[in-house]
Formats: sequence, structure tokens, C-alpha cells
Amino acid sequence: MSKAIRTENLVKRFRKVEALAGLDMVVPEGAIYAFAGPNGAGKTTAIKILMNIAGATQGRAEVLGLDSMRLAGRNFASIGYVSENQELPEWMRVDAFLAYLRPFYPTWDRALENDLVKQFDLPLNRKLKNLSRGMRMKAALAGALAFHPKLVVLDEPFTGLDPLVRDELIQGLLERAEESTIFISSHDLAEVESFASHVGYLERGKLSFSEELTSLVDRFREVELTFDAPPTLPAQLPETWMQLNTSAAVVRFVESRFDAEKTSSAVRSVFGSVRSTLFVPMSLRSIFLAMAKAGTALRTGAGTKRADL
Repeated sequence: MSKAIRTENLVKRFRKVEALAGLDMVVPEGAIYAFAGPNGAGKTTAIKILMNIAGATQGRAEVLGLDSMRLAGRNFASIGYVSENQELPEWMRVDAFLAYLRPFYPTWDRALENDLVKQFDLPLNRKLKNLSRGMRMKAALAGALAFHPKLVVLDEPFTGLDPLVRDELIQGLLERAEESTIFISSHDLAEVESFASHVGYLERGKLSFSEELTSLVDRFREVELTFDAPPTLPAQLPETWMQLNTSAAVVRFVESRFDAEKTSSAVRSVFGSVRSTLFVPMSLRSIFLAMAKAGTALRTGAGTKRADL
């Protein structure tokens, strides 16, 4: 499968701060890839390197098969890029802004532009500075989609937007998904879960995991075990068990490599007889929280050993 984005051992240092610590990432062509992680994880830094806005300290990045350091001019005719703090010519009206962009993109589609204007309900005769943040984001996204880009890169596009505007932006993206790879960083995990095909979780400058969303959701479960009496916890537990805690005769933990037969067998091997076992599917947000807590426990030396994910 072709790769829309690839990074190898990508490092970025700002004096003594290491924003990226050997980032290895592959984004397949045609994916809707959610690039997630806590504030300060390095997501925006990675995107700036991909877009040749900033240079890497070490390693390399490829975008649409081209070294990101060589991205310039005509290469951006295939890339639609919108950032959280997108700078727009606020003195322009919306119609003038779109007219200004057209000559830069040989594949600009006026019919698609008109469709996006209608879909986003953009007021063509109003200046950008007089629009709400949500409307400005819609205008920026319309300008990034109207030329049928091969790759759409969005850096935190949903921050501070109301649910209706988010839904409209997501719908606009999904309608372009068949012709574009979409790479989107976001903290809005519920929204990401509703449309992403792949997800990568960045923590402390490295990917903790990167995989198809369906695979990720399938392998995580909250496990609840009920016993006839409070059980004795062994010193050694399976490495794939996270956040284990006990309350009277109940034991709870997160299984990060769930398989009904293998997990049940591991429970019997560790605890012997169990009165009841409950496996509960987890939301993407719950999975990320479990990962973040496991990472914190590892760094502070608290809790059980973190799963090798």
C-alpha cells in the first residue's frame, strides 16, 4: 500500500526541550488518520515539519513521496492545510478570499467551491474579520478542499467550535474522503472516533501506537472479575493488564490485548476460580485515558507494569 506520510526517527529539539523523540509514523494513502495525544506531546511540531514550516533536528519525513524539506510552490497544489491558528487575510471578503486562492491551484473546481460555500453557509459578502471563529474555519477549509487535494492536513481544527459547526466540518471532510488522505490532529476524541479509519497516539514525542481504529477498539476491554471472597493478588501479572485495582471481592483492570479465550485463560491461570467475568468494550477516549494513566504510572514508578503496546 502506498504511503501518504512517512517519518523515520524524526527528532526536534528546542534547546534542551525534545519535542519529538524519534517519531516513526506511516499514514497509508486513503486513510482518515487521527493524530492524537495530550497537549505538549509534539503533534503541532510534527505537522510543521511535515509541511516544511519547521526543520527537523534529526531524521526525515516524506509527504506524498517527497522529502518534506523539498516541499514548496507547486507541491502544495496537492495539499490542503488548515491549522488551529490559521492566519487569514481578514480585510478580505469571503468571495475575494476564494477568488484570490484560485490561481494558485490548477485543479481548483469552481463547482466544488460553490457546493462548499452552500454546504458551509458561507456569507460571501462579509469580511473574514467579521466572521465567527467557526465561520473562519469553514472558509479556510473550503479553500483547502476546493482543488481536490491528494492530502488534507488539519491541525486541531475543532478546538473551541460548537457541536453544530464541528458536524458540518466533519461532513465536509467525509465527502472528500474518497479522493484524499486526511491527516487530522485533535483532542476531540468523541468526534475522531466517529469518522477516523486509523489512529496514532503521540506521547512525549513518540507514537505509543498506530493502527486501524477497528483493530484498536477490538483489542481493548475493561475487565471486571467477581469472586466469592477477596482474592490474593500475585506479584507478577500479565503485561497486557493495565490499571488493576481491587474493591472487596471485585477486581478490575484494562486488557490491552483482548482475546476472549486467551484473556479468560489468563484470568484462570492468575486467580483460579472466578464467580463471574465481565468484558466491557471501551470508547476511544477511555482507551486514551488508560494509556495516559499507564504512562504516568510508569514514569513515577507507581502501579503495575505498563503493557507493551
